[in-house]
Amino acid sequence: MNETPTMYTRFFFYRSILLAACCFYLISGCSPSARFTGKSSSSGSSGGKRVSEEKTNDGSKIVRVNPGKVLLTLEGIASYYADDFHGKLTSNGETFDMYGLTAAHRTFPTGSMVRVTNLDNGKNVVVRVNDRGPFVEGRIIDLSYGAAKAIDMLQKGTARVKLEVLEWGDGKYVGQGK
Repeated sequence: MNETPTMYTRFFFYRSILLAACCFYLISGCSPSARFTGKSSSSGSSGGKRVSEEKTNDGSKIVRVNPGKVLLTLEGIASYYADDFHGKLTSNGETFDMYGLTAAHRTFPTGSMVRVTNLDNGKNVVVRVNDRGPFVEGRIIDLSYGAAKAIDMLQKGTARVKLEVLEWGDGKYVGQGK
């Protein structure tokens, strides 16, 4: 009869541990994922942004890259897209401008700023991800015509590139006209 209270005590002890472990598992499983959390923490007048765009008097854009930590580096093949998509909506709701400095990537959040360097000639351009793609096996990014021209890859159509993520985007849908 001495063993019966001990058996019940062990049962309640192990049940309490199991219940606590299940609660911990459920609570930790509901926390938000930290998949893309590379927002700039640099201080200064730029509000913490590593990349800023300015418009000149003639309407063209100047993209300035502040020095900072590169969040991710990848290498692969880039392609570009132009006429067939010009004026159509991108994945984030913007109207595609083939002359702009934008890109399509399969997984980077929209709004991410990426430096793309042509490994064959060393030329680079900073683009903003605003679309999804490329949908051709073996390619890691689709550049707009303007970005492809900036790194001199129009003639070949593709290029070996290095991608350096400078800032993760917020992934928000901006909608047409915004």
